[in-house]
Amino acid sequence: MTENLVHPTAIVDPGAHIEANVRIWHWSHVCATARIGENSSLGQNVYIGNRVFIGKNVRIQNNVSVYDCVTLEDNVFCGPSVVFTNVINPRSEIPRKHEFKETIVKKGATLGANCTIVCGVLIAEYAFVGAGAVVTKNVKPYSLIAGVPAKQIGWMSRYGQKIPLPLIGTGKWRCDQLDETYTLVDDYLVLS
Repeated sequence: MTENLVHPTAIVDPGAHIEANVRIWHWSHVCATARIGENSSLGQNVYIGNRVFIGKNVRIQNNVSVYDCVTLEDNVFCGPSVVFTNVINPRSEIPRKHEFKETIVKKGATLGANCTIVCGVLIAEYAFVGAGAVVTKNVKPYSLIAGVPAKQIGWMSRYGQKIPLPLIGTGKWRCDQLDETYTLVDDYLVLS
């Protein structure tokens, strides 16, 4: 079994479930009931809350706080300074921990640097959120979204290639890198 690498400045609270070959870098904090899958990496100054599930092979770059009720499935990439929220209407004087909303980032999704994920959304498989985007609603599989608020501007392959447009009706596109074909069906891109 491969050892985990935990930098001496990092804090991992007793009880945190961390699988094999996880790297936790400088000044990071993993809370007691967090779960982190094998081969994942937490950059510098990363915070992982108690009610957080992180799948296998997840990459979280520097300065990201993953708060309670966030799930990052296998192979998710979080760019530097990605922001997650967990309550819609925070007020300092009003406790709202009972109002936390669940946020799910499905397998293979990419969250670009400095994007903000407003709580309660589902970011589907292999979606690609552009740097600086503010995500306020659910994101379709393989979609490329950008802007404030984020809007879909295209499609991305599982390999990470932008799919040339237009793909209208029942359009198809083939990824040469992975030998996969994508088909547009009812405004959803599916791997066929």
